[in-house]
Amino acid sequence: MAAFELDFLAESKAQLERLAANQGLGKRYKAVRKALGQIQQDPRYPGLRTHKYHDLIGPRGEDVFQSYAENRTPGAYRIFWHYGPAPNTITILAITPHP
Repeated sequence: MAAFELDFLAESKAQLERLAANQGLGKRYKAVRKALGQIQQDPRYPGLRTHKYHDLIGPRGEDVFQSYAENRTPGAYRIFWHYGPAPNTITILAITPHP
């Protein structure tokens, strides 16, 4: 399977930068970076537990997906994304802790 190019919205890029800057969240940052790499290689990788997120739609009506960066952890991080707009591109919408 061909790798995807990741495109970050300004807010998702800022979320990733804030996570990287917080030394107390180093383990979480590492998990998010690993998950982003897996999304780039194979968004259907079983460990990501990727599924369609029905409460959101992309800016052009795209289906939005949620992938796990962490699991079974309080405040585990999730990555929200959609395919496109260009072929072989995934747009990262948000990187956020699960409530």
